[in-house]
Amino acid sequence: MNIAFVFSSQNVFSPEKPLQYQEEMNFGISYISALLKKHGHRTTLFVLTKDTRMDAFRAFINDFKPAVLCFSAVTSEFFFITRWIKNIKAEFPQIFLLGGGCHLSLNPEDGLGTDLDAVCLGEGEYPTLELVERLEGGRSPSGIENFWFNRNGKVEKNRLRPFWENLDELPFPDREMWRPWTLDLDSRPAVLLGRGCPFQCTYCSNHALKKLASGAYVRCRSAGNIIAELQDITEQQPSVREVYFEVETFNVNMPWALDLCRQLAAFNSQRAVPLDFGVNIRVTPNTDFGPLFAAMRGSGFTFINVGVESGSERIRREIMKRHYSNDDIIRTASLARENRLKVHFLNMIGLPTETEEDVRQTIAVNRACQPDMWPSHSIFFPYPGTEIHRVCREMKLLPQRLDVERERSRPVLNLKGLPRRRLMHYFVWFDYYVYKGHRPLWKLLARCFVSRLHCSYRLMRVYRAVTEWGVIKKFKEYVKK
Repeated sequence: MNIAFVFSSQNVFSPEKPLQYQEEMNFGISYISALLKKHGHRTTLFVLTKDTRMDAFRAFINDFKPAVLCFSAVTSEFFFITRWIKNIKAEFPQIFLLGGGCHLSLNPEDGLGTDLDAVCLGEGEYPTLELVERLEGGRSPSGIENFWFNRNGKVEKNRLRPFWENLDELPFPDREMWRPWTLDLDSRPAVLLGRGCPFQCTYCSNHALKKLASGAYVRCRSAGNIIAELQDITEQQPSVREVYFEVETFNVNMPWALDLCRQLAAFNSQRAVPLDFGVNIRVTPNTDFGPLFAAMRGSGFTFINVGVESGSERIRREIMKRHYSNDDIIRTASLARENRLKVHFLNMIGLPTETEEDVRQTIAVNRACQPDMWPSHSIFFPYPGTEIHRVCREMKLLPQRLDVERERSRPVLNLKGLPRRRLMHYFVWFDYYVYKGHRPLWKLLARCFVSRLHCSYRLMRVYRAVTEWGVIKKFKEYVKK
């Protein structure tokens, strides 16, 4: 059977190549596609953008002739694809339309309020395979676990099967489907190390997703399985020199992380050109990162991402449920550098009850650590289905309609202690305040200029159009150095 996956991205590098880098591929789609291919089905991908014309999508449908169209979208993309779903169902009523992803897992009613035939909640590999094989055999898909079905206005809700325990049993994700849509095929790919997170951060979807099904939510792939995927990637792409390991928290299981480091060191020792790695580290109090960072240094890791989120201990404790001190952050960054690991910080501003003083504390922590790579900073966005969205609603901080066009780059909440104008000021000038006196002024102003562009969809479109011509691209790469 032919199954087509539809991924949408409004904030794209270019209409022809919506993904700029390999690591932007969606793992959920990729794993489902790989499993379907393993069982003899044909799959393909179409990436929707704001520039996509219906005649182009119509030609895609008529050429591939899918029996099933699978849509996956986060909150900021869902309301965009609903318009496409309506048009597709009207023109191709014979195609079974399936929706999935984080937003629909937590808000399935949103999907069944559209013209979708079914919504997948939670992990979709084996539920989708079962659906496809039933449809191919002319059988009713009714009763399949993890699915809610739209039955002529009536909803059939089925229970969810336990989380898939052994991730090693899944085939490696389908990377080939993304290649026609990716600009830089020499960029670093991402490898998923595991699924789930043990922490309860209120702004993240993990605390809600783990309640959907039974079984272990936090699962790690074996080191041998990860090494096998690295070998597969480098055989297919000999030019790869760096890989990003995608996982919520690398240090969630120290014995597993140390074992992986040992096997990565052995893997790299057999290569003429060793691979470089990066990964996410969660700051935790009273944790001795020394043995882990030393093992990482010896196995090819060159940098870590650290989710600082907020430099205000009050905001972290009361609003985000992240319990560690600023001293913990500074010690972790210092120890990483001692082990020759570069540090990259992730920051968030504009959270409920936040004030200018809280934002200044976030800047202060970054300034004290001076991250080696430009820190990432975004404006808080309350995703429906998360605990913090409920808190925002109860505090009457939400507007009547969430503006998803410039997700995480424009204010959403109405904060008394942090007016929108001041919040935008800190968003634009964040890097300047962090590195003032430490990096060249022209680089800081260039970074602020790009941050300002991110606040406007139209300005970003102009910027990316110019970037496509190569005028700004080289300048941008130079600024990153």
